[in-house]
Amino acid sequence: MAPERFGDLLAGALDGEGPALLPIPAGTPDARVRDLLAAMRPETLRGPDGVTALDGSAPAGADTALVVTTSGSTGAPKGVELSAHALRASARASVARIGAGPGDAWLCVLPAGHISGIQVMTRALATGAEAVHAPFDTDTVRELAARLRPHVSLVPTQLRRLLAAGADPSLFGTVLLGGAAAEPALVEAARAAGARVLTTYGMSETCGGCVYDGVPLDGVRVRVDSGAPGEPGRILLSGPMLLSGYRLAPGAAGDPDALTRDADGRSWLRTNDLGRLDADGRLSVLGRMDEVVNTGGHKVVPGQVNALLMEHPAVAESVVVGRPDPEWGERVSAVVVPADPDAPPTLEQLRSWVRERLPSYAAPRELDLRRSLPMLASGKPDLVALRGPAS
Repeated sequence: MAPERFGDLLAGALDGEGPALLPIPAGTPDARVRDLLAAMRPETLRGPDGVTALDGSAPAGADTALVVTTSGSTGAPKGVELSAHALRASARASVARIGAGPGDAWLCVLPAGHISGIQVMTRALATGAEAVHAPFDTDTVRELAARLRPHVSLVPTQLRRLLAAGADPSLFGTVLLGGAAAEPALVEAARAAGARVLTTYGMSETCGGCVYDGVPLDGVRVRVDSGAPGEPGRILLSGPMLLSGYRLAPGAAGDPDALTRDADGRSWLRTNDLGRLDADGRLSVLGRMDEVVNTGGHKVVPGQVNALLMEHPAVAESVVVGRPDPEWGERVSAVVVPADPDAPPTLEQLRSWVRERLPSYAAPRELDLRRSLPMLASGKPDLVALRGPAS
């Protein structure tokens, strides 16, 4: 389905004039589509040949406008039910934070079937506009930026490639950067080139980004469960943008990404992310709890190590993962795309670089050089593939 047609259906769902939607991203393998349909049990399937009624369906919640599927921490399909109220609250808060108004253009180069692309569409609708959709390639995006001066959502890899291609990021009204951790050097380079960049943090369960540059959007609350103030701990989120619940998942309450209620009856989402709040209440996201590498009895947060690697002049792109190790249990592995393929960094160079800022056990024990990183359709690195043996 064309993204523009999905945008029309989304507008109808938000206005209560159409059914709740379960988007299946273009290019999803047939086997995965069958798994999603079996798990989510929609009433109908809309395809190129029209609308087909499905057996064994289950109705969506009365307030549900959108069901976004996510693998969560288990890998099994899980449906996040989002109400029209939550989606609108998220869009309004985002638009207010960036100061967007009627007449502003919105460019969507992210998949329309993922919450990141849907967010762009809902923000555009909140300002009385429609998003302009385009596949991501640097030439196309540069031309559209010059012509439209749009607000845009990008993942770090896309912004990095635009800068490498000589694009002028100041042509965008706002660059909302999310989907994966953005290294400070990338953000600084874009801002030095005139871009207005805001880093975003959120997930499908929060209708996408709900914390910009570490500061919650209006109406959003952030808590970190840790043993002491300023120490890292699990991030909890609350606000009007929260999901209504998980579709057809009676056991979801035991999932790390679950809704809970405090003594005042306020709903909180217990994320699977580690973070820290500074004295001013600004949130720093350190990484996912299920990605922590346990090496020789020491726990290493890959995001902290990767942030340092991305500052090394010989590193263009990198991801840090844990791989099985017979001696250490897991070893810290750095998967690196060199800035210069003819002069790649050595393992010892990167180990010394990391040891200047972190304990020695956090330094990579393995260097896996690549021409490029495997990516998911959402724009995030494919961690499952990267945790496999070095190529």
